[in-house]
Amino acid sequence: MMLSLMLVDLHKSWAWVVIFGNALAGIWALSAHKLPQLRSRALWWFTAAVQLSIFVQVAMGVALVNRYKLEFPQFHAFYGFVAIIVVAIIYSYRAQLKKKVYLLYGFGGLFLMGLSIRAMLVG
Repeated sequence: MMLSLMLVDLHKSWAWVVIFGNALAGIWALSAHKLPQLRSRALWWFTAAVQLSIFVQVAMGVALVNRYKLEFPQFHAFYGFVAIIVVAIIYSYRAQLKKKVYLLYGFGGLFLMGLSIRAMLVG
């Protein structure tokens, strides 16, 4: 029981990492579209890290449901899985939108932030 409560708290806290991380990555990428001096390898490492944080968040949610049999609101899990699909779509379009890759990742990061907020609000 104690372990499940700790995982619930971690899941709730990690949501803020996902939200603010994707917001910052999105703003950084949009800014890099206009300001070439912001284009660096660090942007891509940060973006990858915060997008991977979504997978960690979903994995924690799945563990809470499967191992501890906790209930979740109707659309909460839906938004988490949609976020994973969005990460895959963004990644798959990077070659086709090579000239607009900063816009793709910028708006993609902000969209992922919005999905995360929505998941938190319904959860």
